[in-house]
Parts: sequence; structure tokens; C-alpha cells
Amino acid sequence: MNRLNQLFKNKGDKKPLSIYYTAGYPQLDDTVAIAKLLETSGVDFLEIGFPYSDPVADGPVIQHSSEEALKNGMSLDYLFNQLKELRKQVQIPVFLMGYVNPMLQYGVERFCQACAEVGVDGVIVPDLPMYEYEEHYREIFEKYHVSNIFLITPQTADERIRKIDNLSTGFIYMVSSYATTGKNLAVSEETTRYFERVKALNLKSPLVVGFGIADNKSFEHALNYADAAIVGSAFVRLLNQPDYQSKIPAFIESIKGSVTA
Repeated sequence: MNRLNQLFKNKGDKKPLSIYYTAGYPQLDDTVAIAKLLETSGVDFLEIGFPYSDPVADGPVIQHSSEEALKNGMSLDYLFNQLKELRKQVQIPVFLMGYVNPMLQYGVERFCQACAEVGVDGVIVPDLPMYEYEEHYREIFEKYHVSNIFLITPQTADERIRKIDNLSTGFIYMVSSYATTGKNLAVSEETTRYFERVKALNLKSPLVVGFGIADNKSFEHALNYADAAIVGSAFVRLLNQPDYQSKIPAFIESIKGSVTA
């Protein structure tokens, strides 16, 4: 996890931004080109989604991108073949995000080995239970130095959060609410209490807020309590616009505001 460790170790006053997008969308072979554009536009790390036919945690924007990517022909085999070019063009940390079924069908060891070979730093699999990871897959992930990123929500108890912190070798994904992706972050007393509760635990792992970050206001609010924040649906929506490539730098600047890359 050298790339991620270096990012948070050396961030200083920088407020890291991660962007999520779906592999194979809007066009099948856009994956690495979008990653390169995001890095040059000032993004600090990436989450590349591998599409699945039943993305239950995702809102309509990301669901649509998954459907289109699958229609385009995206698969894990195709994605890993694309990502062979990744580290020739992109230096920032890169994570894959998706659901457990495609990973199991591919084979967990084969999946982790492929991640290691193409330079993927870790994976985020929201529906992989922690006990299954510990009992069946932890040794495989550690063998290939691939970090499994755990998620917490406002309903996650402190004891479980501490256990996740002890298991983590990357960051903890702090889901801002129980809503699906694409819902704007509500800057409410309830959300603030949740953020403050987790921050007060003084965890060893970096905290990264996702779900609902769509503009500078929500980005800055999240970073009062976390080490970084993730933008997903708002960016995937941009990819549906004509000539989206030319609009990426301004989009990233609008999220970060006066914060320099």
C-alpha cells in the first residue's frame, strides 16, 4: 500500500479527493484514458467500478452506467486486460469497487493476483461480510498485498468500527448515510454527530467519506471530519455529456474549490 500510505503521510494541508467511475462507460475502452485525465486534473486517488447486473447499493446514475458498461462488453477479464496499461500512465492510488458475486465467479485468488499484476492497490466490495473475509479470504488478499476496504455507516457500532480499524491496511470507507449512491449529502445534526463520533475514536486508518459528495460545500464539510472524500454519481453524470473530456478539469476544480492539487 505504498502509494496510499505516501498520499496520506505527505498530504499536509492538501485535502485529497477520490473519484469513482464505472469501467467501460461511456465507451468500452475509456477506462485508462479517464484515469489519466483525472490524475492530470488533480484527483488524488481513484475508484474504478467493475459493473454488475444487480448493483443494489447504487442509485440510478451508477446503475445506468453499469448497465451500459455491461452492454458495451465490459467484464473482469476485459478490465484487467485494459489495466495492463494503467501504471504506464497513472501514478496515483487506484482501487477497484464492485460486488462480491463477480469476484467469486472470477476466483478470489485469481482476482487478487490480477490486481497485483496491474498495480491495483485495493478493492472495495460492500457486500463481502467481514467474517467471510477474515475466515476465507484474508490470507489471499495479504499474500498479494491487495487491501480490502471496509465500509461503515451511521448504524455501525463503535466496537465493530474498532475491529474494522484493526483489520484495515488501507482506509475506512465512511458511508455518509444509509441511502443509495447519488443522494446529496445532508449537512444535518445527525450526520455531524456520526462524523464526530467516528473521528473521536482516533482510529489508525485514514477515514474517507463517500455517498452524497457532489460539490465543494459537501466536500469541505466531509473533510472537517475525514482525511478524504469520494465523488461518484456527480462525476458519472458528467460522463454522459458531449465532449466530457474537456469538462473534467473544471469539474474537479469546482469540487476542490480553492484547494490546490
